[in-house]
Amino acid sequence: MAELIRDAPASVLACYAHPDDPEVSCGGTLARWTAAGAEVHTVVCTSGDKGSSDPATDPAELVARRAEEVAAAASLVGLAGHHLLGHPDGELENGPSLRRELVALIRQVRPQVVVCPDPQAVLFGQDYYNHLDHRVVGWATLDAAAPAAALPLYFPETGPPHQVEVVYLSGTLEPDVWVDVSATLEVKLDAVLCHRSQLSETGEWLRTVIRERAEDGGRQAGVRYAEGFRRLRLTG
Repeated sequence: MAELIRDAPASVLACYAHPDDPEVSCGGTLARWTAAGAEVHTVVCTSGDKGSSDPATDPAELVARRAEEVAAAASLVGLAGHHLLGHPDGELENGPSLRRELVALIRQVRPQVVVCPDPQAVLFGQDYYNHLDHRVVGWATLDAAAPAAALPLYFPETGPPHQVEVVYLSGTLEPDVWVDVSATLEVKLDAVLCHRSQLSETGEWLRTVIRERAEDGGRQAGVRYAEGFRRLRLTG
């Protein structure tokens, strides 16, 4: 029997690599939780400076545009805050510097729930393998959430420790819980389409792909549309 997560957490920090990743990965879930009164923040670790196939693109202009797109999507989803770390695309490393930034945000936001990419989800059939930045952010977020953020001697300058209760891994090959996003799928679609710099045409093809994925999740969960996650409980 599929397990649906019906109750919204009180507070959430969703940690992702690129400017459009939170909406693509779990925008329906974040919108459902904000609508239920959750305080939801996102953190985007890179600036999106390499997110173009046009060699004539000015990276600085692209970064500015993508920051505006992040803000527009955050407004649609109803986020309490969004945080841009500004690292160059493709240069993230799961080292002390990135973990310190994530620990600082966890201790600032003090989320009950953290959401991030599943770093173990690498090979998706014969047509896609997961971006290095996604994998790095997944591992760095897990390492920041536990043990670092919960123990006072890790990065003590970032504030008092905080224990995250649950981590939900998105983009996983092994979902074990689902969130019904039937009521918020359109919000997700509109939020994804805020990232116009990443769309070559109208974006209708992307709407179709996202809807089909949500339908697939819904079939597994027994609802119309769903997003699946791998759940990690960090407290007893």
